[in-house]
Amino acid sequence: MRDFAGAPGTLTGLALRLSQCVFAAGSIAAMTTTTNFFNSTSFCYLIASMGLQIIWSFGLTLLDAYALVRKKTLHNTVLLSLFVVGDWVTAILSLAAASASAGITVLYFHDLGSCGFVRECQKYQMSVALAFFSWITTAISSLIMLWLFAAARKCRFRRRNTEQLNSSQYARQDNQARRTVV
Repeated sequence: MRDFAGAPGTLTGLALRLSQCVFAAGSIAAMTTTTNFFNSTSFCYLIASMGLQIIWSFGLTLLDAYALVRKKTLHNTVLLSLFVVGDWVTAILSLAAASASAGITVLYFHDLGSCGFVRECQKYQMSVALAFFSWITTAISSLIMLWLFAAARKCRFRRRNTEQLNSSQYARQDNQARRTVV
């Protein structure tokens, strides 16, 4: 299986993971600098979701950096299945948190007439925008991991079928050799 942009252990994969961390950290930083974020459950959920995103992405950033330094490929089927599940879980949680927080932000800005605390509303908007950027990079990563996982499974299936075919051909040749001897 060949490497392509965004695969684990590549420079673009490292850049994707690093951008996920940076956007998630920026989202948390923008949200926690406000004084009333804890009054809204969706804002608290955004912080928790982005915290999970930072932990997941930072761990995989370190793994990608290690693979780049050692010039290793990370195309093991077990590793890829772990990456697929982790990326999809964090992507879904990030999208849900960003969407819920965007709904509250729209409520503050548009539906209530005006935002009484303009400075904080701008920080809410910045936090939500960074959360969506984090989700976009996570979604790209999760699609790449799913593609790699499917390709790895297909290669493994082909290899197993050719091994079975080869073993059955050898068995047939062995049986024919026995018949000619007898």
